[in-house]
Amino acid sequence: MLPVTLLDNSAAAASILHQAIEQQKRIVIVADFDADGATSCALAIRGLRLLGAENVTYLVPNRFEYGYGLTPEIVAVAKELDPALIVTVDNGVSSIQGVKVAKQAGIQVVVTDHHLPGSELPDADVIVNPNVNGNGFPSKNLAGVGVMFYVLIALRQRLSEAGWFDRLSIVPPNLAELLDLVALGTVADVVPLDHNNRILVHQGLQRIRAGCCCAGIRALAEVAQRPLPRLVASDLGFAIGPRLNAAGRIEDMSLGIECLMSDDRHKAGELARRLDSLNRTRRQIEQEMQQQAIDQLDALPLSGELPFGLCLYREEWHPGVIGILAARIRERCHRPVVAFAPGEIRGVIKGSARSVAGLHIRDVLEAVAASNPRLLQKFGGHAMAAGLSLQRSDLDAFTVEFDREVQRRIDREDLRGVVRSDGNLEAGDYRLELAELLRAAGPWGQGFSEPLFDGIFSVIQRRVVAEKHLKLVLRPETGGDVVDAIAFNQADRDVGAARIHAAFRLDVNEYRGKRSLQLLIEYFLAMPD
Repeated sequence: MLPVTLLDNSAAAASILHQAIEQQKRIVIVADFDADGATSCALAIRGLRLLGAENVTYLVPNRFEYGYGLTPEIVAVAKELDPALIVTVDNGVSSIQGVKVAKQAGIQVVVTDHHLPGSELPDADVIVNPNVNGNGFPSKNLAGVGVMFYVLIALRQRLSEAGWFDRLSIVPPNLAELLDLVALGTVADVVPLDHNNRILVHQGLQRIRAGCCCAGIRALAEVAQRPLPRLVASDLGFAIGPRLNAAGRIEDMSLGIECLMSDDRHKAGELARRLDSLNRTRRQIEQEMQQQAIDQLDALPLSGELPFGLCLYREEWHPGVIGILAARIRERCHRPVVAFAPGEIRGVIKGSARSVAGLHIRDVLEAVAASNPRLLQKFGGHAMAAGLSLQRSDLDAFTVEFDREVQRRIDREDLRGVVRSDGNLEAGDYRLELAELLRAAGPWGQGFSEPLFDGIFSVIQRRVVAEKHLKLVLRPETGGDVVDAIAFNQADRDVGAARIHAAFRLDVNEYRGKRSLQLLIEYFLAMPD
């Protein structure tokens, strides 16, 4: 693992936190309202308390009232808690005005973030962000929870050198106890799993599988029906993360943070069930919005040619779900998408952008803003995902400028839907043991993809489950026994062909205590008879 000494300003942040802990000043954590923000918040509070802080609490802006980050409005709420120090987690690098208001009120501010900075940085006491210009940390892919974990490591080191633990007659805490939260936040935020992130995720998964995780993660795994001993990174990304995210998308992320903060198994279970219910609501809303978006695309008078960059908006869309909607339409149309919904301020709409490989979406927004200074009110994000806001009356102008800028950066060949395979499998490779071996070779994820194979199969049986998934029994043309397969969210693509060419991953299906091989079909094409 990369040493903490390489993360610029981590020692300076530790110095400020050390002083606050020594004097037991009030520390308020201000978090983002997604899974990375929730895990970062829970990590910060748990870690600071382990290190001796007795006066630490948190605020998470409600998405529908305050918007993103350390805004002046959320600082006003924080001031009611009488903090001496505000620590942002997974946000803050673009909070120019919020930091200014906090400093004017005499509150110290430490920003911990991983988002790409704008041309101006906030005047915080310390900014810890590997993506700030000049920061020498070799890995630029830390999630917000990873940045905060490094700050806690630096703080533990400083407290140890200052004799803090000796004075309290306590053993310095093992911060590895918090790696379950680091693993969840890192995978859920879909940051690239470079070598350093894979170490963090692997170690966190090892602890979760051993049952050494917080009650909230245990409870979320239970409602998602994911056994802890066999949990893998994809379970964090597709089962536990979405349930945690549902709180911030539909209601208030405080519910998710409280679940992760709880040490009471029964309370954590109750909160996890509420999160599971919110996730079901989110799915229903998402499905309705997705169909509306598809209808909107079908109605475009473009003779079958879609714009390079898509912008979609409906007055009734839920602002907490537009990010997922943009990702779904991106997958369907193979081009960058911005989905908009009404914002908190009358006349203002909020957008969530998702990009394709090779197109840095935040750079696109920055170029649009530079050539049209009054078009965007604010924006920020990553290479693959970003957020923005603008006047509803400016949507048509933005739609044209966005498409124009995307066309400047990529060509039509980049918009082809390409599935890259690791090749075919021999008849003897369709076995549970190989699926288990690949499963154990993870963690797999963004930037470190699990092996994807392809092959031609005869379709023995087919049926639709949950109205949208296609359940199949297939026989590989390379020979061997039949094998079960499932194509999630692809029931509408089934044309009843007797043979298909499928791109798939090997997976382990567990049902009533029996484990068997299952193919997870990413994409398939009907083959001629």
